[in-house]
Amino acid sequence: MSDIWPTELRVSKDRQRLVVTFSDGQSFDLSAELLRVLSPSAEVQGHGPGQKVTVPGKRNVAIISMTPTGNYAVRIGFDDMHDTGIYTWTYLRELGERGPELFSAYEDELREKGMNRDTAEKPR
Repeated sequence: MSDIWPTELRVSKDRQRLVVTFSDGQSFDLSAELLRVLSPSAEVQGHGPGQKVTVPGKRNVAIISMTPTGNYAVRIGFDDMHDTGIYTWTYLRELGERGPELFSAYEDELREKGMNRDTAEKPR
């Protein structure tokens, strides 16, 4: 993976999607919602095992900024003002390859906690 780098990061005109193309030719179309609810930030992932939270109500979240972080990642800002996630190239690749599986697990978590993709409330 260390030899595979993104060759393009393109945000859609409606700011709802990010297309990431890698040097091996693989391209992934990631929703802003997926990126937001699976943010690698401590706010979402916690500071240790068992601290990850489920973030509801982000169906219509939009990407408002992307800032390079060194040569290994990008910081993505969203219109809900969340901007602390640093998405490494490896993590973006994982989201591309496992996105449907990871999003399905997220939807299961929402159901288990009585939350949904449309109603914003405190993550838990």
